[in-house]
Amino acid sequence: MMKWVLFIPELYVVLCGLVFFILSLSKQASSKRLHKIAVTLAGIGVLVTVFCARQNGMVFFDAYRVDLFSQVFKLLLALGTFWVISSCNELKGIDERQHAEFYFLVFICTLGMMMLVSAVELLTIYVALELSSYTLFLLVPMRSDSNKFVETGIKYFMVGVTASAFMIFGISFIFGMAKTTYVSGVMEALPKVINEPAAIAGLVLALCGFFFKQALFPFHSWAPDVYQGAANQVTTFIATASKMAAAAMVIRFVGFSAGESAVFIKVLITLSILSMTFGNLVAIIQKDIKRLLAYSSIAHAGYMLVGILSMTERGYASAIYYAIAYLIMNYSIFMVIMKIADDGHNLQIKELAGLHKRSPLLAMTLMLGLFGLAGIPPTVGFTGKFLVFAAALEKGYLALVIIGMVNATISLYYYLIVIKAAYLLEPVRPYPAIRVDAWTRSMSFVLVILSVYLGVFPDKFVALTEAAARSLPY
Repeated sequence: MMKWVLFIPELYVVLCGLVFFILSLSKQASSKRLHKIAVTLAGIGVLVTVFCARQNGMVFFDAYRVDLFSQVFKLLLALGTFWVISSCNELKGIDERQHAEFYFLVFICTLGMMMLVSAVELLTIYVALELSSYTLFLLVPMRSDSNKFVETGIKYFMVGVTASAFMIFGISFIFGMAKTTYVSGVMEALPKVINEPAAIAGLVLALCGFFFKQALFPFHSWAPDVYQGAANQVTTFIATASKMAAAAMVIRFVGFSAGESAVFIKVLITLSILSMTFGNLVAIIQKDIKRLLAYSSIAHAGYMLVGILSMTERGYASAIYYAIAYLIMNYSIFMVIMKIADDGHNLQIKELAGLHKRSPLLAMTLMLGLFGLAGIPPTVGFTGKFLVFAAALEKGYLALVIIGMVNATISLYYYLIVIKAAYLLEPVRPYPAIRVDAWTRSMSFVLVILSVYLGVFPDKFVALTEAAARSLPY
């Protein structure tokens, strides 16, 4: 008898997608009604995921593992989806006739990512990745003025399918070396042959799909154009929820080597350094805030990899904590962007001038989000960087940590440019007043409190991430 109760969060998301599939067939539903239904369903989804957080077991012929590691990431995915949908009350960047389809694709993408973090069989992982990827390929060009950004959708699709091709090619190498597609069998067989060129090539190629999701250098080329070209709500979803699933799978795949291959570790160190350095240097010259955050995400993928490549329990725990921190910090910033650019246009940094007068609360939320990304205490971002650097130091990667700290210092420059615009610059022309509704006000307070509380009192959350890391079968 199948333990279907282990699949409850995914079944619930399927139900949510089915609701909006049916609503998409009828053009009678108003945008406000659709939003209320979506927020309600997404909120219940968070509660369902919390309720199922302690479940353990294997389903689908042992191709699907439910444990604390997968459940923590499912909770992050459910929370990220809820936060994004809660900010879609206007949704002016997307044609009103496509609102039901938008929510349908968001829920289906969440389903794919939830399946991804629990899949422990290579082909199941690949199918789940494709499910989440293709829904994003459809969401990106779903913009009111899509003719201006049609190239963005095509570029995202082409780069995405190329990364998928590399990944399935790498999986074929792994299967050839391990003689199995089950993660448990791969973990047992691969460390014995990890110094073989085919094993290293297979692992690196298989990681391409997840590095693409993370926008790690050199798989980053899609990120700036997609961040800029997609509707603000879609960009928020890509920048928050989708990064959680990618982080989970990079942790799982990197662990396959068990740290036995010096060549593989050198490849990861090189990618981490290049990603941090390239992302931070190019972000300095950006004028569009979404493009700036895209290059920032490239750098943060490098920081997260610093913790992961330690290949220790503490390293994996630090990467999980960093993922939690990144979700909070990034959503804080994007929520402010969506409120300021409530008509759906792309926000320029200069448009933030005088924000502290137009809305002190949004200015503070933006500032704390940026301080977190820069790693300034006492924010959650500082604690996240401290944990990943500490894990790397334990493994003796002193030079890598120094490079990471130098890059964190460089990033201060462009984050402070944004804060300077919000607090010190006067607008060259009067901007309209910002309407901050009760929900946005509440979310701002929650995000500010979370950002500071997790930075000052991280103990319980660090213990949770360590327990999640222990549940990994390494």
